[in-house]
Parts: sequence; C-alpha cells; structure tokens
Amino acid sequence: MTYQDALDFLYPLHRFGIKPGLERVLALLDLLGAPQKRLGQVVHIAGTNGKGTVAASLASIFQASGRKTALYTSPHLVDFTERIRINGVQIPRDRVVYYCSLLQRAVIDNHSTFFEATTAIAFAWFADEGVDVSIIETGMGGRLDATNVVDSDYVVISSIGFDHTEWLGGTLALIAAEKAAIIKKGCRVFTAVSDPESLLPIQKMASWCDAPLLSAGNDAVCRVSAREPGMIEMDISTALQRYPVLKVPLTGFFHASNVTLAVMVAESAGIAAEHISLGIERLLQTGYRARLEKIGVLPTVLLDVSHNPDGMRETVNTLCLFRHRYNQAWVVLGLASDKDARAVVRELLRLNASFVVVAIPSERSAPSELLYSLCQEEGAEATVSSNGREALASLRATAGKDDLILVTGSFYLAGDIIASGI
Repeated sequence: MTYQDALDFLYPLHRFGIKPGLERVLALLDLLGAPQKRLGQVVHIAGTNGKGTVAASLASIFQASGRKTALYTSPHLVDFTERIRINGVQIPRDRVVYYCSLLQRAVIDNHSTFFEATTAIAFAWFADEGVDVSIIETGMGGRLDATNVVDSDYVVISSIGFDHTEWLGGTLALIAAEKAAIIKKGCRVFTAVSDPESLLPIQKMASWCDAPLLSAGNDAVCRVSAREPGMIEMDISTALQRYPVLKVPLTGFFHASNVTLAVMVAESAGIAAEHISLGIERLLQTGYRARLEKIGVLPTVLLDVSHNPDGMRETVNTLCLFRHRYNQAWVVLGLASDKDARAVVRELLRLNASFVVVAIPSERSAPSELLYSLCQEEGAEATVSSNGREALASLRATAGKDDLILVTGSFYLAGDIIASGI
C-alpha cells in the first residue's frame, strides 16, 4: 500500500456518511491495543464555533511549555496529514499507510466511517509516540462523536449555535446537551457559553459528573486593547494571575473568548505565564490557517472558513470595524449544501459587497446557481464563477488596490485556494 492507496481507501469511506455511535470506533481501537487509554493528559474540545482556535492555542501553549503535544483536528485544508500532528509536525505519510494496513479489513467489515478510521489512526500514532498531552477536537456534536472514547482531564465547550441540527437537535438546549456529553467524571470543564438555554445542560452534566465548571467572562475576564487585521492584543485576568499584553496573531474580537478558554485550561494544568504568552504568540505554528488570514495585499485578500450563520456573523462584525479602509468589497462565496445559505448571505450583506458565487470542490457543494439566486433575492449584486481559484484570480486582476476580497464559506474552498498558491 502506498500513501495514495491509503487515501484511495480512506476517502471513499465518506459514502457511509455520518453514523453516530461509538461501537465501530471502539472495535478499531481494540484492534490497535486501545491507544485511547495512552494519550497522556487529554483536553477534549467541543463547540459549534471556536473549537479550532481553542485547540490550536492550547497545542501551542503546551508545546511552548516543553510537553510533547498531540493535536487532532478536522477537516484538513490541503493534505490529510494536517489533521494529525505532534508538536506541530504532521503525521508521516508512511505511518498513515501503516495504520491503514492494520485497519483495512476491520474498517470494511464494520462499515466504519472516514472520521472513525481517521480517529483510530490519530490515537494510535499519538500513543505509539508517547505524547504527554493530547488536544482532541470533536468532529460533530459530542455524545456519539468518535472522539468520545477518551478519558478527558479537561473539557472545553466553546460555543453553542445552530449547526448539524438534523443530528444534534433543533433547539439550543438539545445541541448543548449533545456537546456536554463529552464531560467525564472528575474532569474540569471550561466554557464561554452564557445563554441560559445553552448553559443549563452544561451545568447539569458538570454537576452530575462532579466536574468543576469555570466560565470565560466570570472566572476570567478579557480586555482587548488593540486589534488590526492579523493581530489582537489582549489582557486576561483570572482569579490567580494576570496575563497582560498577550499578542494573538489572529483577526477578530470573536477569538478573544476562545483564547481566554485556552489560557484558563493552561493555567489549570500548571503552565507558567511566560509559556502561555509564548504559546499564544506562536499560535500559527500549529498549522492553524484560514481564519480571516491575510493572504494578499493591494488588493487586500482575506481567506476564511466561516460556514454557518453564527460564525459568519462574527466574521462580518470584525470586518465591519475595518470596512471604511477599503473602497469596494468583494465576497467569493462557496458553501456546503447542508448550510443555511440564506442566513449566511444575509450576514455578508452588511459588508455592502458584490458577490462571486462558486461551487466548492466537494460532492456536498451547494450549487452555485442556487447561491446566485439567493443573492439576487436578497438584493445583492452577484456573478457566478466556475470555482474559487478562477474567481480569486479574476478579482485580483480587476479589483482596485484599495479594495477588499473575502474568500469564505468552506474549509474545502479555503483548502483549494491554499493548494493553488494563488
């Protein structure tokens, strides 16, 4: 088996779709010697938005403290190996081949999903490499997510919003309950959720598990002192410590609560203030990309992966602070078919932008014709382009140097842009 053979085996597993449940992933892990029990300290992260920021921040902080740090996130942008990292280094391709070879027959026999197989590979590599700490991001939800086989020391629930409602439920309370189910007996829980409907299920599960619950905003206070595209400066105070002038290489005030959660977990884990500060500054070394990332100037080009109404609202809120600096704004938009496209478009309308709608490179893409119709119905100027690469290249050639181009809506779209080197 070559690396390409491994990918050709893994990617078609998407045909099994989303199949909540833990029995299939446990069968794969048993075959590998139960690596989920050998992951060092475990930080398990769930949330509708923000969990990637928390995960990357924590991975960078733990690494700065000298601990061998595993990071498991999804999806990837360009290459499969981005999902599975130790100290920022992606899993070697030959290790992917090795674990695929071990798992192939069981995956076929059990009709395992792509995410289940990937989770088993990640946990096996982390355990075999003897990591000190594992930062594990859920794929979707929590209770029946394939990652919910770990015995976590720390649980983070970053936010609760409407996404994947067909699986998680149609109310915030139901969605919160699904995500809160990753809380384990005796762990420590951290959340930025404040809405009472969403917070109550988290409080109930934490209480039932005898798990102390700490809240960003109550148990830690964050003040943003400066913000520019590509940089936030903030001051975080907890009951034990003040962390002044934290320099976060990200764009957007909405990241503040996620960085605050990471600082709270790191403090609870006994990490020194200087390592917390250093880790935050080195955040991008974890491979964290395409969160309002500036990838071009004259015109300014920002690449973003916001893909649901809540996430897009925060993205637009941030850009509205800087909108006056630019003449014309352009949005290259591609979405998956299961997203609330109309609500996303309505958020983006606040930028007073012209749209170029595209299909994303996925079988789950929303048709560009549908996005075009939605834009027109909402009163936005829009055109259709065949793909994101073509749309961005065309805009870069025709837009003014004082214009803003935002490429957003999907990890698939962002990954395609990064792979193209445009």
